[in-house]
Amino acid sequence: MNIKEELYKECLRFIDNRLLTVNKAILDIQYSLESETKSSAGDKHETGRAMLQLEREKAGNQLSEIENQKQILHKINTESKHNKVVFGSVVQTTTSNYFIAISAGKITVNNTSYYAISAVTPIAQLLLSKRVGDEVVFRDQKYIIETVL
Repeated sequence: MNIKEELYKECLRFIDNRLLTVNKAILDIQYSLESETKSSAGDKHETGRAMLQLEREKAGNQLSEIENQKQILHKINTESKHNKVVFGSVVQTTTSNYFIAISAGKITVNNTSYYAISAVTPIAQLLLSKRVGDEVVFRDQKYIIETVL
């Protein structure tokens, strides 16, 4: 299995884990809403319900964000090869390694660390369209591109 495919699968796992967490939170909120109806009365009851409704709305927004990340990820072709950095590229530099896909944090594959980053992050914006041997400076640090997969 190639590095890009492995990183892609790790990003999918990251999304699936977030989805499980948010769905559990929604179920907990739903349960709390139902038990709130049975137990309380008056202003305290209304305040509690309003807070739970806000939590449910926040969780709904997180679900929407997760769905968007999934759609973004599905646009990546793990078999594609490019001679310059594009969305979906794995970029190895003298300093760090990146997978330009979604923001999923640090991923280790074959004892090598990669940072899964969104194409809109500042470092990704600097890397996009660059080729092997090109140099970018980010936060006073020089990055020379060694490999683009």
